Amino acid sequence: MTNQYLVAVIGAGPAGLFGARELANKGARVVMFNRDIKPGGLAEYGIYPTKHTMKSGLRKQFRQVLDVPNLDYYGNITVGAQGDLSLDDLRALGFQAILVTVGAQGTKWLGLPGEDLTGVYHAKDVVYYYNHLPPFSQKPFYFGKRCAVIGAGNVMLDIAHYLTREKKVEEVIAVVRRGPTEVKFEKKEMEYVIDNLDIAELDAEIQRVAPIMRAVHQDPEAARATILEALPKALPKISDTCFRFEFLASPVQMIGDENGKLKQVELEDNILVEANGDTKAKGTGNRRRLDVETVIFAIGDKVDETFGLPIEWNEFVKNQNPRFPIDGISYESPVEDVFVGGWSRQASTGLVGYARKDGTNASKAVWGYLQTKQPAEPNLKALTEKIKSLNKPVVTEDDIRKLETIELAEAQKRGIEDFKFDNNEDMLQAMGLTVPAQTV
Repeated sequence: MTNQYLVAVIGAGPAGLFGARELANKGARVVMFNRDIKPGGLAEYGIYPTKHTMKSGLRKQFRQVLDVPNLDYYGNITVGAQGDLSLDDLRALGFQAILVTVGAQGTKWLGLPGEDLTGVYHAKDVVYYYNHLPPFSQKPFYFGKRCAVIGAGNVMLDIAHYLTREKKVEEVIAVVRRGPTEVKFEKKEMEYVIDNLDIAELDAEIQRVAPIMRAVHQDPEAARATILEALPKALPKISDTCFRFEFLASPVQMIGDENGKLKQVELEDNILVEANGDTKAKGTGNRRRLDVETVIFAIGDKVDETFGLPIEWNEFVKNQNPRFPIDGISYESPVEDVFVGGWSRQASTGLVGYARKDGTNASKAVWGYLQTKQPAEPNLKALTEKIKSLNKPVVTEDDIRKLETIELAEAQKRGIEDFKFDNNEDMLQAMGLTVPAQTV
């Protein structure tokens, strides 16, 4: 074995996978550690389940990454202050740099009364649930007849898509803090639910907020036209679900019944104000209540506070004076040998293409740092012994190939486009991996 730089990549979503490939292709020995059994991250467990072509194409790319020489994959391992391995453990094993691409695993809440009621959820948990990510796939979720989704982006529409076309609830209400001009979703995502949109309700809602919009020089008719751009390519509706918007409204509390189940969400009406060239929402003090059994917050994410890196504003802190900036961006944490990429660098920003580019750029910063170090002969035997000592099933590239083959055969057997096991135990059993007997 020749001398090589030894790098750990934590997380195996698009940022981690493509960052790892970049480093391995430059000649570094790269070891990927992934919390989940499968690689892919949000590309596997965040993209809407019926987007089969997109998912299949990404899985093919990920398989090619795992086949790159100099790259090893270990799944079902957590890294962090409370994980199977700590950052200091990795340093002790000879890793010269650590690239953190664990996404934004924390849950961002507003701290409102009633967030603990049955029927109140975070969108990310719901997305993981219907995409069969353990353990979320096994948690109970209650979707009532009337569901409010807080937010105005693509994730809100993904949730509306699920509630409208899969759960077929009676009503889905998108509660939007600002006005129709500030919606953040893409036309393509609207195509899935726009045939369920109550256009008469939309017109009434835009008419209600039009004076507030005009006061800050916004055009209500232009905003309406933008929202309805998806109509020509609308997917025909398959339920009688009514989809509608509540603009210029912010949740202030959730109200439950005597059994701890959600029955209402209280909203505060907003106006729009201009500030520093931007338009912001400002509360009016006027409050009203909606009868709903489910509230889902699609308001973005934050990084994991328990990982062991300093955090500010829901993100890992970046070095403001980086030694190895890429395109003027810092990928360096305040800890010298630790770098961050993808949503670990900037939570809830962009989709797969963004994560791929950001992970690749982060790896370039890592490579710049490595040039200040001397390569050495990696002690992979010590790593293997450490992993064995964890006394738990650890998943390798060969195991992933076996699992993919089994799931593909199961899909063909069932006559469906895609099949995936929804719990870790079944995946491990399919791969022939069992939990080692606990030592006394």
